[in-house]
Amino acid sequence: MRTQILNESDSKETRPRGSLATQLAFRFCFVYLGTFCLTTQIVPTLFSPSQGSVIPDPATLWPIRQIVFWTAEHIFRVAAPLSFGNNSASGDDTFGWMLAFCLLIFAAFTTAIWSLIDQESENYERLHRWFRLFIRLCLAGQMLNYGLAKVIPTQMPYPDLTTLIRPFGNFSPMGILWSSIGAAPAYEVFAGCAETVGGLLLIFPRTTTFGALICLADMVEVFILNMTYDVPVKLFSFHLILLALFLLTADVRRLINVFLLNGATEPAVQDRLFRTHRANRITLAAQILFGLWLFGMNCHFYREAWYIYGGGRPISPLYGIWEVNQMSMDEQLRPRLLGDADRWRRVIFDYPTMVTFQRIDGSFVNYGASIDVNHKTIALTRAHNKNWKANLAFQRVSQDGLTLDGTIDGHVVHMQLQIINLDKFSLVSRRFHWIRE
Repeated sequence: MRTQILNESDSKETRPRGSLATQLAFRFCFVYLGTFCLTTQIVPTLFSPSQGSVIPDPATLWPIRQIVFWTAEHIFRVAAPLSFGNNSASGDDTFGWMLAFCLLIFAAFTTAIWSLIDQESENYERLHRWFRLFIRLCLAGQMLNYGLAKVIPTQMPYPDLTTLIRPFGNFSPMGILWSSIGAAPAYEVFAGCAETVGGLLLIFPRTTTFGALICLADMVEVFILNMTYDVPVKLFSFHLILLALFLLTADVRRLINVFLLNGATEPAVQDRLFRTHRANRITLAAQILFGLWLFGMNCHFYREAWYIYGGGRPISPLYGIWEVNQMSMDEQLRPRLLGDADRWRRVIFDYPTMVTFQRIDGSFVNYGASIDVNHKTIALTRAHNKNWKANLAFQRVSQDGLTLDGTIDGHVVHMQLQIINLDKFSLVSRRFHWIRE
């Protein structure tokens, strides 16, 4: 499809006065989608990809936060206090839903007032061009943010050691989705490439329609996964679908002609933001530079994340899943009958600052850990109990054998451990096969 560039005077002659329904729809979309982008993580992540940890969402600040609280308490009779993090729309919490309701009411009210005041405008050509640019960049920022988090597999990391031994029935639906995609990094990278390509195409005005189509397909899939696996980003992913649909509204007739009616279509109207060619060239260059900023910023952020919690993260010096072959407690004082709460089945050394114990009943307990390789000691702590302490000495008696001796919460403990060969797990050992009999 060819693209036709029109100047401002040509666009006024070729585009007739919009219908009342079209004007109302644009006014509502302008207010609702605009305020949603401005009050949620969408605009902050254009400058920081950490989704609210550096720049908080405006909705979590005064006065929007107080309006949301008042709405929840007086209209929906929410008795419990609302909790929220730095992200106001990603999480599907009560605060996010209340915010969406407030924005919906605000948009409807503003649209009504706007329609009463402004009854003379033939159309909103100039406003539409700038708002379309704003939505393009907002959606591009989100697609590059989520896409590069998969291209550099950090959104769904490869399953850790605790995940390998956790019973399947104990996983949440979201945990199943995260682990299954994390276990197939090639698919995660492929999905991330699709989102990244869609975001990059939105940067250029001539490829906006193609990019919006890719983004729409990507986000519909994401939304369905969120709905079916109960991932708490349903509300936010639905709004990204709305942003993609808005960008496609200008080309609906052309898309119907090509894909449904198998007919010819007129060239796309590529509006100019300014009157002069020089100003428009500068604007295009600024858009490309901003797109490079988005791409580079997210690449840098997720490259660092790869070495923090992704596949390049540090591992424990005693890395592995260790089976407890023998365990005794308080032998120096008197033999103690161990209950299930005191008996360990496995000890998992995965992250450098954490040790996980699996009880006989299959439950897991996490402890903060400080492992001193030189002195061969392990100090354990519990986050919610400052008085609880454990100090253990370890000895690597063989390549696959380990002993732990010391005290846990005042009790003398001795454990003999044997490492489990990770290749025994089919998820780890089974590789890709072109031929399977």
